[in-house]
Amino acid sequence: MLEKLLQFLQATGFSAFAWENVVMIIVACVILYLAIVKEFEPLLLIPIGFGALLANIPMPNPVYSLMYVPTGPSETGGLFYYLYHGIKWEIFPPVIFLGVGAMTDFSPLIANPRTILLGAAAQFGIFATLIGSALLGFSYTEAASIGIIGGADGPTAIFTTAKLAPHLLGPIAVAAYSYMALVPLIQPPIMKLLTTEKERQIVMTNLRPVSRRERIIFPVVVTILCNLIVPPTSSLIGMLMLGNLIREVGIVERLSKTVQNELINIVTIFLGLCVGVTMDKSFLQGKTIMIICMGVVAFAFATAAGILMAKLMNLFSKNKINPLIGSAGVSAVPMAARVSHIVGQEANPKNYLIMHAMGPNVAGVIGTAVAAGILISILGK
Repeated sequence: MLEKLLQFLQATGFSAFAWENVVMIIVACVILYLAIVKEFEPLLLIPIGFGALLANIPMPNPVYSLMYVPTGPSETGGLFYYLYHGIKWEIFPPVIFLGVGAMTDFSPLIANPRTILLGAAAQFGIFATLIGSALLGFSYTEAASIGIIGGADGPTAIFTTAKLAPHLLGPIAVAAYSYMALVPLIQPPIMKLLTTEKERQIVMTNLRPVSRRERIIFPVVVTILCNLIVPPTSSLIGMLMLGNLIREVGIVERLSKTVQNELINIVTIFLGLCVGVTMDKSFLQGKTIMIICMGVVAFAFATAAGILMAKLMNLFSKNKINPLIGSAGVSAVPMAARVSHIVGQEANPKNYLIMHAMGPNVAGVIGTAVAAGILISILGK
């Protein structure tokens, strides 16, 4: 009887517990705490945190592992071995972009196309961080994946990292989504530092009405141009624009509701869990801390670059731009636009910047995908 009991205990996870498992379980619980209590990007950080929790409960028999790789055609792999193909085969991020496109109004960008420059300027954070990460000893593919955090676009960061540096997927995904959630804390100090009280009070003229025809033509034209320029991210841009087209045609309400709700929600759960299960004990490296730190740098540079570009444009513009909307050039839709609006109202309660800020915000989504495509073209296999 004692022998059977010992055999049972050896088959439990307790027999294989190591200090690394304990630390990573604590990390997983911290992520869950931030998502549930502090409400930092809960839609994705809850699945990521729980996936990390599952990944760090040791399995003495590898066959029971959730990431078990089958060794022959007769074997069955672990649950997440199959689900992870949604990232490996570039399925989950583009499908999420489909939902984002269906939920986003591109009219502010169409009405004020010069805000494209603000979204483009914000991508400076990606390339500045790439150089900084390379100088710190990261390989160019790793540095490019870290730099994408500056775009504040979780799906694009995951898409790029899965292609260039899949071993860094866990920390980069956590950093990208954590900083997206921290937009209201990170951006305002930078915005106030780089602008004067008078600049923050600038009231922008109302945007012109955008016709239905323009809203339908825009995603088609952007798809053609961007996919010709950066083929590696054609799936991201293509699905983003398809989602927006479905929204704007107004004749496929069922499809629009599905991609905005059920489809994107299901894929978000699977994507988060798959990212979480990559956060095993290999997460406990000095590189992880450096990635988290460089993520802040990338985000700060992106925010600053957008604001400074707006100030530069004002030197040559008759209709002044409130520089605060430049901070919305990062891809955190629509949170970054809301932050621009809130900071603007603090300076001038009659100032309504939300729709103006959505222009560079949408441009930032497209710009980050284009930047990712350039990096993948140059550094990818």
